[in-house]
Amino acid sequence: MATNIKLETGGSVWKLHVSEGEEVKAGQELFILEVMKMEVPYEAPCDGKISELHIAEGDAVQEDLVALVID
Repeated sequence: MATNIKLETGGSVWKLHVSEGEEVKAGQELFILEVMKMEVPYEAPCDGKISELHIAEGDAVQEDLVALVID
């Protein structure tokens, strides 16, 4: 079952730690979003593989965007 990682707020993608096709473990940091000069890390909620990646470093992103999908 696919797990969508949805952004809780808008900001800028500061650092991307994964790539499409990469295996991840629950708790692994996926990316860091910069929001009003604060770093907001996003972690994998489950083990799986990154099947879709919709963000890149430097992207300006909006709230509720699906950043990536873990299968």
